Amino acid sequence: MGYNTNMTDSIKDLLLAKDYDEPPEIKTVKGFLRTHYSSDCHVTVQSQQIIIAVKGAALAGALRLRLHELQTLCHTDKRLVLRIIS
Repeated sequence: MGYNTNMTDSIKDLLLAKDYDEPPEIKTVKGFLRTHYSSDCHVTVQSQQIIIAVKGAALAGALRLRLHELQTLCHTDKRLVLRIIS
């Protein structure tokens, strides 16, 4: 049984045309960590908070001192939460 190439092409076109940009808060947080700490992180944006998951307690401790600066850069009133991952 053959596949309908028109349907396959249509799905492919839809997926390629879809804009998968990250929210600006995520870009800001990731850029801040890369610039100031040469580190990556995972960021989750929720309705009341932004969760920043970083590797290691030392990085989390250093970042904790700059959360107000990061919150200002993100232009948000959401609570910034640090999570340490392994």
